Amino acid sequence: MKERILIVDDEEKIVKLVKAYLDREGYVTLEAFDGDKALELWRRESPDLVVLDILMPGVDGLELCREVRQTSQVPIIILSAKSRESDKLVGYELGADDYVTKPFSPRELVARIRAILRRKVGEVDGTPPLVEGPLVIDTDKHKVEVEGVEIALTPTEFGILEVLVSHPGWVYSRGQLIKAVQGDYFEGYDRTVDAHVKNIRRKIGEHAIGWNFIETVYGVGYRFRAAQGPQGKDVGKA
Repeated sequence: MKERILIVDDEEKIVKLVKAYLDREGYVTLEAFDGDKALELWRRESPDLVVLDILMPGVDGLELCREVRQTSQVPIIILSAKSRESDKLVGYELGADDYVTKPFSPRELVARIRAILRRKVGEVDGTPPLVEGPLVIDTDKHKVEVEGVEIALTPTEFGILEVLVSHPGWVYSRGQLIKAVQGDYFEGYDRTVDAHVKNIRRKIGEHAIGWNFIETVYGVGYRFRAAQGPQGKDVGKA
């Protein structure tokens, strides 16, 4: 069954433009022109991805993003005329997977949507789960558990963790990480990656108090390290 995509923007011409390109690709589209209607459709229809404007009447895009993230990790792409770095960082910290600024290329937007949905589904290749202390990462199922509790990561957050986990100890620059996850279409700043890593650490840390899995290499980037216990002692693989 083709994925369903909710398009939310108070400019009807933008909604119709995005809808036309997505319909051409075979996606099922849902339309909303304000945050209240979008929230109603999201709750009722459970779309597979949301394309979301920020400045809207009623519930604005950031409030809607915050509301969705309370119960769901459905991919969210913010589509906004607000192009400052601070605006983008707020969106990423609220859990957006991507941020596209207006004016935009509809073809590029479709490519980003396709890439995110591919990451969401994942490919089963028989790779055994990685176990580090209380952390279990199953790349085939796109599933992360800490102490048996499943951790809800967005597709972008999982993608970054997956890249780091693929070569424990290797240092990845912020540019390498985001390009591996978002591809050549990414537009943003190094601090965008920092926002995603901050979210990953927070979510894992809520259930793995005192453990540190993603290490910052100052001036370079990040690496996944062997499990470090609450006292900072290297405990190796479980």
